[in-house]
Amino acid sequence: MRLNDGYVYREKLGSRPGSSALAHMTDKYRHSSEEEWRVRFARGEVRLDDVTADGSEPLRPGQWLCWHRPPWEEADTPQSFERVYEDAELVVVVKPSGLPTLPSGGFLKNTLLSFVQERWPEAVPMHRLGRATSGLVLFTRTRDAAARLASDWREGRVHKRYRALSQGLAAQETYDIRAPIGLVPHPRLGEVHGATARGKPSHSTARVLERRSEHTLFEVDIHTGRSEQIRIHLAFIGHPLVGDPLFAVGGLPLAEDPGLPGDGGYLLHAESLTFVHPRSGEQVQLQAPPPLELRSQDSRR
Repeated sequence: MRLNDGYVYREKLGSRPGSSALAHMTDKYRHSSEEEWRVRFARGEVRLDDVTADGSEPLRPGQWLCWHRPPWEEADTPQSFERVYEDAELVVVVKPSGLPTLPSGGFLKNTLLSFVQERWPEAVPMHRLGRATSGLVLFTRTRDAAARLASDWREGRVHKRYRALSQGLAAQETYDIRAPIGLVPHPRLGEVHGATARGKPSHSTARVLERRSEHTLFEVDIHTGRSEQIRIHLAFIGHPLVGDPLFAVGGLPLAEDPGLPGDGGYLLHAESLTFVHPRSGEQVQLQAPPPLELRSQDSRR
């Protein structure tokens, strides 16, 4: 366990804030009960427009509401990563499964971002992988590199390929998946991302690498970068990831006791990343060998 330095969660209130500071925080941070929030207000952890709040305050649009969370012990995670590329503009590393990319879900210091910035303080991640997902993550080291790669990402000039082990035997060799992704109901969090007609356009291509007795090994290219896109899209076509605690067939949360987005148990690996170098203009193609369970059994490739 690792004790961090605490964190301040800042929010500028929108046009329809909650009826009171206590009601708003209880609704926004559903990991804690109303009574737990009463205790935090009593300890002076919450401030409204830089004044300590007691929870009864009516809220108005434009106010700043801040929770000064005291230091807490974070769950253990892998503490290392593999560097696969480095120059003056970029760093590319291989994130291990079990390590969050960015602070979230109770993790602040035990993150890939924190460990990378210990070595390269200026590094900024251009994308993220879910905590349980392993593989390649690209960081930029200059503003110019970040701007150029961000533009390439928006224009679809950055290519990412994954491997995933899914439930069931695929009936087709290739799937062109275009299910929109947006917020859907979740009993514990209120909302999570899932397949919904009201969502944003999303596009993946899944190809069968191998069929096993009850599972299918897929190779997946993502052409958009939506949250949980591969997990949702493979579930949408009837092949949720083996061990996925959140998504069911159809790309929505499980009907009974769905897990949280950060929960692990599945196998997903970002194995390939191709982009144009922001300074030289040359194409860079990087590989991260998949874990043993995601290699073809006949060749272990």
